Amino acid sequence: MRRKIAMVFNQTNLKNHNQSLEDFSFWQSKTPQERLAAVTFLVNQNLKPFQRMDKTISSQKKMK
Repeated sequence: MRRKIAMVFNQTNLKNHNQSLEDFSFWQSKTPQERLAAVTFLVNQNLKPFQRMDKTISSQKKMK
């Protein structure tokens, strides 16, 4: 079975386009497990093998 690839083209006006709203809607449509997997993937891309994330900055914030 052969599948055809179709080109998709969306043109938007950059002055009126709200990318952050689209991003928020996209992530809200995902399950918490999918969101956590995405965050873990992004963090692991920036770490060297066996390196752990430095959490000292985030732990210094005081909770209200």
